[in-house]
Amino acid sequence: MFESAEIGHKLDKATYRREEPKLREALLDAQYDLAQSARFPVLIVIGGVDGAGKGETVNLLNEWMDPRHIRTHAFPEPSDEERERPRMWRYWRALPPKGKIGILFGAWHTDPIVERVYGRIKRAGLDQAIDEILRFEKMLADEGVLLLKFWFHLSKRQQKKRLQSLEKNPETRWRVTEADWERFRLYDRFRKVSEYFLRHTSSAEAPWIVVEGADAEYRSLTVGKMLLAALRERLDQKPARQLPDKTPPLLPAIDRRDVLKALTLDQPMTRERYRMELERWQGRLNLASRHRRFRKIAAVMVFEGSDAAGKGGAIRRVTQALDARQYQGVSVAAPTEEERAQPYLWRFWRHIPRRGCLAIFDRSWYGRVLVERVEGFCPEADWMRAYSEINDFEQQLVENGVVVLKFWLAISKEEQLERFRSREKIAFKRFKITPEDWRNRKQWEAYGRAVCDMVDRTSTAIAPWTLVEANNKYHARIKVLRTLTRAIERALKRVKK
Repeated sequence: MFESAEIGHKLDKATYRREEPKLREALLDAQYDLAQSARFPVLIVIGGVDGAGKGETVNLLNEWMDPRHIRTHAFPEPSDEERERPRMWRYWRALPPKGKIGILFGAWHTDPIVERVYGRIKRAGLDQAIDEILRFEKMLADEGVLLLKFWFHLSKRQQKKRLQSLEKNPETRWRVTEADWERFRLYDRFRKVSEYFLRHTSSAEAPWIVVEGADAEYRSLTVGKMLLAALRERLDQKPARQLPDKTPPLLPAIDRRDVLKALTLDQPMTRERYRMELERWQGRLNLASRHRRFRKIAAVMVFEGSDAAGKGGAIRRVTQALDARQYQGVSVAAPTEEERAQPYLWRFWRHIPRRGCLAIFDRSWYGRVLVERVEGFCPEADWMRAYSEINDFEQQLVENGVVVLKFWLAISKEEQLERFRSREKIAFKRFKITPEDWRNRKQWEAYGRAVCDMVDRTSTAIAPWTLVEANNKYHARIKVLRTLTRAIERALKRVKK
């Protein structure tokens, strides 16, 4: 892959001086067209060999274009805040919104390569990272992100010459560290691992563009022209007419099994028994959340369910047992303009808690396969791919020490009607009932099928769904508290002392 980048391309100064002004003008025009249309974001990933001009290129792009519409992020060693969250958290935070350009100076590709070179992971670990990256980049492409990945390359001789030149100059000496020379001594190993990595992460949606970094003028014009061509091609495309979806339909299970209809929704629990159980499980939850080992894990709770199923009441019984400084409640409604400008999961990634904390989602990322599916708010292809994207998301959380608990609170259609009427009559409960609740009730069967498909496709061994029979609110609240507490207690036992 790197052979073509070692031919020794060189550009004469006259050609560069002639072409550079025209390129800058065209790039600026394309950037303003992007900002005005706000149809898609542009994400530029910069990687490659030390001394190959990565930093100079990032600075040049900010100089050639309007920096007000560019977001540049470098990724050194993770901060304490970043270490306490899943690895991809800091990259999700850096994604540009529609109409903007994001430049990532080192990104999700860096760690797997370095870890493999230094022997901290085996080939299987590298292959697993590659697989995760491919799925992540495909998700970005499916969300409309224009993703450009540049890899700056130097031969071993060129890199040594470059580092020596920088080190010799008093004004640039600070840019060369002992770590740079250490990586140079491992040049052959870096090249072998990097070539393997690039070959397997260069996809149709996001191919790697290898740029020879020895000649600054050649390097600069190459990157600028590649960026311009990609921008203009996407900007000049007319919005595609919605084609018929060819995704295979989701059919009912062959055995006609319906997980919701299989539930016995009326579960007995007296008020006296409820008070005893409430005190018991809230006490255990409080002790678990204050355990010293809890500082090494986090918890994410998802509450979904039919309207009036008692999600709010269950959440309040959970929070009553917790220190208010320890948890964050996230109430999910229709996305804001800021959230619509980002990939779908962005607004949920931003609320992932640090270790020692909990996040409680009243509604969640499952809205895409529930309300958006049933109400037709997104194309079928989008909610169909959401199942696998959600599973990837939750797997990353669990692998990074997050306990994921998902509750579906189920009530009968008759019980819902009774609760709706009760809310209309009681003054201080009127805010809980809206015309939308009555409208959703007309889609009862459609929502039921969507829930069955959701459970079937996203109830995994690491993040299973807990179906809560909620006709009796007392039973529902205790089942939620008991399930949550036991899950956290099991997680605490797995934490190394």
